[in-house]
Amino acid sequence: MQRSVFVSGSSYLRWLQIIVYGSVILYFGRDVFIPVSFALLISFVLYPVCAWLERKGLGRLTAILVAVFILLILGLLLLTLLVSQFISFIDEWPSLQSKLSQSIDDLSQMLIDVFGISKDKQKEMISKMSDQSGGNMLTVIRNTISASAFSAVLFLLIPVYAVLILYYRSYWMKILYRLFPNERNESILELISLTIQAYYNFIKGMAIVYLVVGTLNSVGLLLLGVPHAILFGFIASVLTFIPYVGIIVGSLLPITMAWITYDSVWYPVGVVAIFTFVQYLEANVIFPLAVSNRLHVNTLVMLQVIFVGGVLWGVAGMILFVPFVGILKLVADYNPKWKTLSMILGTDNGKL
Repeated sequence: MQRSVFVSGSSYLRWLQIIVYGSVILYFGRDVFIPVSFALLISFVLYPVCAWLERKGLGRLTAILVAVFILLILGLLLLTLLVSQFISFIDEWPSLQSKLSQSIDDLSQMLIDVFGISKDKQKEMISKMSDQSGGNMLTVIRNTISASAFSAVLFLLIPVYAVLILYYRSYWMKILYRLFPNERNESILELISLTIQAYYNFIKGMAIVYLVVGTLNSVGLLLLGVPHAILFGFIASVLTFIPYVGIIVGSLLPITMAWITYDSVWYPVGVVAIFTFVQYLEANVIFPLAVSNRLHVNTLVMLQVIFVGGVLWGVAGMILFVPFVGILKLVADYNPKWKTLSMILGTDNGKL
């Protein structure tokens, strides 16, 4: 009995060490792992397209370059649309600034009438906030420039990494066979194929979800008369990848814009109503129809994964860790030895 308890404790200690050391490696190696991770997920999405092009007679490298080029064109078209909307938003900023100033004056008067905070006290509070933020302004600018430079490098590296992963895919499979000598090659190949196909279907379905939800958000905001409806609609759509929190963050900009533009509480209420209705359709109609092969991950686990990803890798971690946990759930479902992990990551709607 004591030996069994000792073995169990040693096993838990080993897993704890793996988690701690793995987290340290992921944190300090994030500049290396982030572009490779993006490239790996992109290669999962592009592999079925590349395989189809190769069956049509194209060479492997030609098929890969065509698939990557199509993906880049689609991304650039979407980016162009959003940038044009953002430039239009910047052009209208002077007129919005006067309305914002009026709204700030109204808010200041409300603070005087309701809370008894004089204008001198308000100016003193604003002055303190400005002094505190001004001291960190240089750091913020430096970090922004650094992040922009890093993003530009990622934009160049990720397609190159994706091409190399796809081109040498047979070589990577041989490495996997050697890493898991106790597993049959056919089982490893079947698991990898299942993972790629499931993730491809998942991403394809999610792309449809983002497109439909972004379109519905934009149409609703256009009917309400909110400026830059397309920009705000698709930003809110993309942010829905963060459960519950994303839709709240995505709605703040159009709510503020509606309040500044029309100076009425009913327009912000209308924005909330539109986003709530579209979110209900997304959860109960659009998502189930578009994502036929959904990776069922426990919502609590997903929120924790997003938080941990943000701590370790920042925004990139919030984006990347969710599909990686979905893939881990798929692997755990496939391996009977990992049944406990599958239960931890999965969902169970049964009642006690």
